[in-house]
Amino acid sequence: MKLQHSLGGLENLGPVSVEPKVFVQDWEKRIFGIHTVMMAESTHLADALPQYPVASLPTAFKDHWTWASLRTGAEGMQPFEYFKYRYYEKWLMGISQFFVDKGYISADELAAQTAHYRAQPAAPLPDQPNTAIKDQIVDYLLRGDSGLRPLPHPPKFSTGQNVTVADPLAADHTRLPGYLRNKQGTVSEVYPGAFEYFVSTGPDGLEGAMPVYRVAFEAADIWGARFSEPHTTIYADLFEVYLQTPSI
Repeated sequence: MKLQHSLGGLENLGPVSVEPKVFVQDWEKRIFGIHTVMMAESTHLADALPQYPVASLPTAFKDHWTWASLRTGAEGMQPFEYFKYRYYEKWLMGISQFFVDKGYISADELAAQTAHYRAQPAAPLPDQPNTAIKDQIVDYLLRGDSGLRPLPHPPKFSTGQNVTVADPLAADHTRLPGYLRNKQGTVSEVYPGAFEYFVSTGPDGLEGAMPVYRVAFEAADIWGARFSEPHTTIYADLFEVYLQTPSI
């Protein structure tokens, strides 16, 4: 289990940032913009609930990219590297590695371009206006894409049922908080429909549309009575693959 997936109850990680600004430095806006453009051009939008002309977009980007892709890239970092860098620095590293892994640019080319702009920070960036892509980005920002899908099967669990959180193999990115593994809780709500996460998380089993549940946990059952406030309930929204029937 990677450290960045299991922070609940850990001490000595430093103060929580209360920075009110969304973007502290101007370059962070550009990273957010790059991510947004990639999502608006993602090939998964060909099957989105809104109808997007993704297949005919005049773009060289021909891959799948969602928030899950971004998190996979960032959380796949070595844990101590993950904690060393700022929020948008992790975005930058995840996006950069994606483009290298997919062959859009080589590591040497990326290093050369980085050195070029560090030596000449005022050098102009490439500017290639594209009306079709601009219109697609605006349309995507207005309509988005919902992960809500029809149920592939009836929910396995019901409101009020006791469940145990699974302990799957570790993955670079997961939607299962590490501190909930093997803990017992009670289903407090079964959300209507099923939800698609858009990417497979690999060894921990999250793939395809499935039911999602809100599960209630007693804080003392997670961290122990000594380290928990009394009469405190923790709620977590969990995909069905992360839940099991308690063993007797």
